[in-house]
Amino acid sequence: MKLSVDLVQLDHAADLPLPVYATPGAAGMDVHAAVESALTLEPGSVTLVPTGLSVSIPRGYELQVRSRSGLAAKHGVFALNSPGTVDSDYRGEIKVILANFSRTPFTVERGERIAQLVVARHETVDWNVVESLDATERGSGGFGSTGR
Repeated sequence: MKLSVDLVQLDHAADLPLPVYATPGAAGMDVHAAVESALTLEPGSVTLVPTGLSVSIPRGYELQVRSRSGLAAKHGVFALNSPGTVDSDYRGEIKVILANFSRTPFTVERGERIAQLVVARHETVDWNVVESLDATERGSGGFGSTGR
């Protein structure tokens, strides 16, 4: 099943490709940097990189912004707050928070693939305040309690 999503390609990205799935089995679509000129990320730095895209995600869905594995593995460049969420009621430009965790500068060129976008369904909840929760074998054990 395909979901129809409205997208505006802003003027500063008119020449860039739209996000597309690289293969038929891909969950994420690569998104491109809509920087005016090359942008250098110094080691340890964090910056917002524009994509030139605005979207209207249907209610009940979110647009997740995730790191590209190649940038992370080869260059130490990650999308922070990953997955980041673009809510269904946000209409501004999608920007990617990129961080350079390597020891060398990394230059983002115009049109470079900088992150992946994944559209995901989500639920909303009503909280039921109770006196106690059902018991499980794990209980309140966390942060490594099930082993290394």
